[in-house]
Amino acid sequence: MKNIVLIQTQAENAGAQEVSRQLAQGLKARGWRARQIFLYRKTASFDLEDDVFFCAAARPTSITGVIRLLSRLFSELRRDRPDAMITFQHFGNLIAAPVARLAGVKLVIANQVSAPQTVSAAVRFADKLIGRLGAYNRVVVNSAVTEAAYAKYPAAYSRRLIRIDHGFHDKSSPVAKSAARQALGLPQGVELLGCAARLHPLKQLDLAMRILTQNPRQHLALAGQGPDRARLEAAAREIGVADRVHFCGELDGEKIGVFLAALDCFVFPSAAETFGLAPVEAAQAGIPVVANNLEVLRDVLAVNGEPCALFAEARDTPAFAAAVRRVFEDRALSGRLSLLGRQMKQRFPLDRMVDDYLKLLEPESA
Repeated sequence: MKNIVLIQTQAENAGAQEVSRQLAQGLKARGWRARQIFLYRKTASFDLEDDVFFCAAARPTSITGVIRLLSRLFSELRRDRPDAMITFQHFGNLIAAPVARLAGVKLVIANQVSAPQTVSAAVRFADKLIGRLGAYNRVVVNSAVTEAAYAKYPAAYSRRLIRIDHGFHDKSSPVAKSAARQALGLPQGVELLGCAARLHPLKQLDLAMRILTQNPRQHLALAGQGPDRARLEAAAREIGVADRVHFCGELDGEKIGVFLAALDCFVFPSAAETFGLAPVEAAQAGIPVVANNLEVLRDVLAVNGEPCALFAEARDTPAFAAAVRRVFEDRALSGRLSLLGRQMKQRFPLDRMVDDYLKLLEPESA
C-alpha cells in the first residue's frame, strides 16, 4: 500500500482543509494510506478523525516553539517515510516542502490555494525561491484565474504548474428550512442571508452586514470562526444591526448542509479567492448566491458559460444590497440561479479531482 501525507498549516474547518479532507478520503478509497498532518491545531475540527497528526497543540509564539514544531514534523516524516506529500496553503508549502526534502520525501506536490495578492512580499519571494530550486515537483493551481496569476512567476517555477479544479461533496440537506433554522437557533419568518467563511478581514464580512442597513427586513447568519469576530461584533453594533446578525460558530460538513438549508440567499463579499468553495457548495445546495465581483468567482460560478450567481461590488453597499433584493423580488431569476447552481457538481466532480491527483502520484498510470 502506498503512503501519502497531506500537510496543512492549521487544523480548522475552512476551504483548504475541506479540500484536503476530501482528497484524503478519495485517495483512501483508491487504496492509498492517506494521513493528514497539521503544523498546529487551531480548533477541534479534526480531533476525532483517523490518521491525523498535529505538530503543535497551538500556534507557536516563540522561536523555541517553532523549532519544536519543525523537529516534530521532521521526526514524523522520517518515521512514516511517505511515498509522496501534498502541501496546502502558503505556509504549508513554504515550511513543509523543505523539511520533507530533508526527511527524504521524493515527491512533493504543492497547492497554491492563496491568492498571490493576499500573501506578503517576503513569503512570495521565499515561495518563488524554493519553487525555482526544486522543493516542489509540481505546483497545483485550482482555477483558470489562479493559473494565469502563477504563470507569471519565473519559468523555473511556472513550468511545474498544473491545474486541477477543486471537486467537492454535495452538502445539500433534506432538512426543511424551518427545522434547519430551529436546529441552529436562527429566526423564523425572516429573509435570511448567510455566509460560511473564516472570520477574517480578507472575507470582508462587515460588508455583508452593511446589506442589512439597506434591507431592513433581512437578517444575516455567519458560520465560521476566526480572529475577526470581535471586530465584526463591534461593527454590527456600530451600524445598528447587531440584533439581526447571528454568529453560528464553526460547523462541520453535515451542519454546514443544515446551515445552507436554513438560508434564503448566500452572500459572499470576499476580497480575494483562488476558487471560492463556499459559494460553490451553496449554489449546489440550490441557494441563490450574490458574490463580490471577482474575476475568479465569475469564472467558477458559471455553468456552460451562464452565471449561476449575481455579482456586485461588495464595497458598493447600495449595489450589493440591490443585487440581494433582486433574489427576493424576481422569483424567476432566483429559480434560474438555483437550477443552474445544482449543476455545480457536474462541473467540479470530486472523483475527477482525485483521479487528477493520482496521475501526479502515479505518473506511469497517466
